[in-house]
Amino acid sequence: MNLLYLILPIALLIGAGFVVAFIWATRKGQFDDLETPAMRALFEDARRAEAAEDGTEKSA
Repeated sequence: MNLLYLILPIALLIGAGFVVAFIWATRKGQFDDLETPAMRALFEDARRAEAAEDGTEKSA
C-alpha cells in the first residue's frame, strides 16, 4: 500500500507533463500541416531521380 502512495503522484505528474507538452506543441503549430509530410514521403524518389539527372544530388 505504501508503494501506491509513491507511484500514484508520479503517474499523475507524468500524465500532466504529457498534457502540457501536447498543449505547447499545439500552440506552436506542430500539428498545423499533417498532409504535406505524408505527400513528401511519396514523392521523395521522384525528387532524387531528378536531382541525380541534374547532378545536384547530395551524398549521405
